[in-house]
Amino acid sequence: MAKLGSVLVVLAAFQWGLTGGIGSLLMSWGWEAEVISFWRALVGFICMLAWMVLLGYHKVPARKPLALMGWSLLAGVGVAGNFMFYFTSVSMSGVAVAATLMYSAPIFVYITSFLARVERPTPVKLISIVGVMIGIVLLTGVLQSGSGKVTPLGVLFGLLAGVSYAIFIFAFKSATRHGSTPGVLAIALGVSSLVMLPLTNLSQAVAVPFADELWLILVFGLVGGGFSFYCYVIGLKNTLPSVASIIAMIEPITATLFGVFVLGEGMDMMQLAGMALILVAITTLSLAQNGPEVLLRLPLGLRGGKPRNMTASTREEGGGTQVSKG
Repeated sequence: MAKLGSVLVVLAAFQWGLTGGIGSLLMSWGWEAEVISFWRALVGFICMLAWMVLLGYHKVPARKPLALMGWSLLAGVGVAGNFMFYFTSVSMSGVAVAATLMYSAPIFVYITSFLARVERPTPVKLISIVGVMIGIVLLTGVLQSGSGKVTPLGVLFGLLAGVSYAIFIFAFKSATRHGSTPGVLAIALGVSSLVMLPLTNLSQAVAVPFADELWLILVFGLVGGGFSFYCYVIGLKNTLPSVASIIAMIEPITATLFGVFVLGEGMDMMQLAGMALILVAITTLSLAQNGPEVLLRLPLGLRGGKPRNMTASTREEGGGTQVSKG
């Protein structure tokens, strides 16, 4: 089971990395960042809704419905910001830079925790933070005068995607204390779709079902907001934290390889050094915490246990918790 769990986490990270590349490809064909972000969330919402119903989570009452809804709404806002800022950054600075900047999101969580005195800084954490900051400088070419590869707005939106992801981390962890994981994801993705709707080019969004690229947009939504979440949730239950932390690097690496070999995005040695520094620093930070929730997409706290609101009549089956009938 441990090997299967690692394979599923690898598959989830690979899909999230692939999502950035597919999104970049769709934007090069004329689709706007807000439109593909909206459809990613919408397809993900449908997938999470189906998962919740098929496994019987919809029959399980929430412990605190108001708290569940409130935190899930905030998680949805974080998802919306993450999706839109990320693909806007991709359109301006390339998928490799955008993915790596977003990968630095845990740093924002730690800096906030230090300032709020929720967590005490340690030498490892401080060195990791400094390493990420230096890596960002190298990756974005700030020291290279006249470099036009990365725009300031692209960097800003990439960092805002990381901040939005940090909001999602905090809200999602809080929401899952009061309800099932598929339920929280369904609410969050549904809310994110509604949040993005007024910001989306409606004429282009409604044209998607009739477009030649419909199949790729559906694949984009499935790997970015549907099947990847299922792989991650199931895989994390059977994967050691240290292993999952290393596996997480597959996401930005996949995005970078897609950008370089499929989209023809070039990276110089200084940018590659900056990317490597960020990956090593964030992975070190995660290993120091001994938990992949610092690093990976879903800080679920699901390691080997049933959701707290499940009753004795529930059982684990097929990689998910299923309600016994009768």
